[in-house]
Amino acid sequence: MTGTMAKKPQPPVPGPPFIRLLAALADRNAPRTSPDLADRLSQWIDWTRAVALSRALDGRLPAAAEAEPGPVEPLLAECQRVRDSLGQAIQKPPVPGKPEPRETMAWRTRCLNHQRAMLSASGRLRGLLRDRLSALPDDRARLAEVDAVMEQALSPREHSLLAAVPALLGTHFERLRDAASADDTDDGADPAWLQLFRTDMQNVLLAELDVRFHPIDGLLAALRAH
Repeated sequence: MTGTMAKKPQPPVPGPPFIRLLAALADRNAPRTSPDLADRLSQWIDWTRAVALSRALDGRLPAAAEAEPGPVEPLLAECQRVRDSLGQAIQKPPVPGKPEPRETMAWRTRCLNHQRAMLSASGRLRGLLRDRLSALPDDRARLAEVDAVMEQALSPREHSLLAAVPALLGTHFERLRDAASADDTDDGADPAWLQLFRTDMQNVLLAELDVRFHPIDGLLAALRAH
């Protein structure tokens, strides 16, 4: 890697790994203090969603299913399988002897494809877990109802925020490419700057995978509680 790519050390950015990675790529610091959760939610949830959330929290428990719920283990295994599969796809190494693309759009498209796969798979699992919790004769059925309301209320905001990731990675790609010297791009092998970008992109997408699985992890914890 050439000296032109050396970066001035930056102080650690506080916050979750996903936020820290995005802040580092954008060369900016994240806020040192997080906004009050209740205040932030009040900005994201309109009054109709707030009413629905209140009903889910305070209303009667949903009627339990008459049939005995099936075993939990297959569902737990499916969640782990899907998460592992998504992670492996993100970390898939380049094809030997085939240079990686040097165009920004190719990498933005790759990022979007991974995001769509995560969105589809996590949404399906979240629905399956809610269905399973709804069949239980205790407060875990209420949790399923609350999660459904929260997903409807917060998904637009989440999608808006995560939609900025491909553009941010594209800017990072161009910055690394423009900073590289000519001899970094002349041979057939992937240059150091491109290898660095690929690692950065994988780290960001893996952190996003963790974010998308936070609700699933919460539902799984409730499902395991007996």
